[in-house]
Amino acid sequence: MKNPRLKGILPVIPTPFDDSGVIDADAFRRVAGFCVESGAGGVVFPGVASEYDFLTPEEQQTLTAILCDVARDRTPVICGGGRGDPATIGANIRAAQGLGAIAAMVLVPKHYATDVQGAVVFMQAVIAAAPGMDIILQNAPAPTGAGLPSEDVLRIVQACPAIRYVKEEALPSGPRVTALQENAPDHFDGVIGGGGARYVIDEMTRGAIAAMPAAEITDIHVKMWNAFQSGQEGVARSLYMRTLPLLVIQTIYRMRLTKHVLTTRGVLDNANVRAPLMKFDAYDQAEVALQLDSISDLLGAAPTTIAVA
Repeated sequence: MKNPRLKGILPVIPTPFDDSGVIDADAFRRVAGFCVESGAGGVVFPGVASEYDFLTPEEQQTLTAILCDVARDRTPVICGGGRGDPATIGANIRAAQGLGAIAAMVLVPKHYATDVQGAVVFMQAVIAAAPGMDIILQNAPAPTGAGLPSEDVLRIVQACPAIRYVKEEALPSGPRVTALQENAPDHFDGVIGGGGARYVIDEMTRGAIAAMPAAEITDIHVKMWNAFQSGQEGVARSLYMRTLPLLVIQTIYRMRLTKHVLTTRGVLDNANVRAPLMKFDAYDQAEVALQLDSISDLLGAAPTTIAVA
């Protein structure tokens, strides 16, 4: 049976850590609940924004189980395949599938940037190692991924019927969304925008079916998406313009900014990261505070904690 088509805002859930650097399961449950309660069209873990390069397989599985518990019967769960060889990625996907994930995002590694046939073989091997799972091909720019041109992405999609979606993050994303939408094979369900929702209006205008940003303002992103889809483009553009300065800062500070905002909003207890990211100085702290104050009327209350099923 074919899974329902993904659509809407699909936030990547960050990994909270306590003050000793251990994963904080209770805080993870809260941020997952915040995204589900905000109306997310699906929730994603682990992704680059989850610091997956700094998580053990056991930590990933523990948190994926919590996410599937929170989201069950409410919104789809999309797992990240992680890094490694196809067998390792396939094992990660199968484990998440067993917990309830309905789709898996697989990054095309950067060493395939000039080897599209190698990328085809890689994706086919991952699919063979995780049969029956819907695949999202993640086309991220260097240094994260291969940043393939649209014609190469299409070659991979055409060769792999299990690939139902592409998360397009290479720039400029708009023309890439158009090229994929207009030339995709019948088994393809659509393009998902990336880039932290910094280009989401252009992507929606071109027919993207979803966007996959970080989680710090999921509630606003859902309102933006819903407004645009219901024909209220002016409302969507206003929300976009008001939140864009904060997302520009997020480009630099990544998960540190995401966790700082979620801590300020009362969702997380701290903004601790494992990734080697730049720290805010006094000027940054003042600017982030100003940007949050400028959208304070858009920020809802901290979410309730979701009980264990």
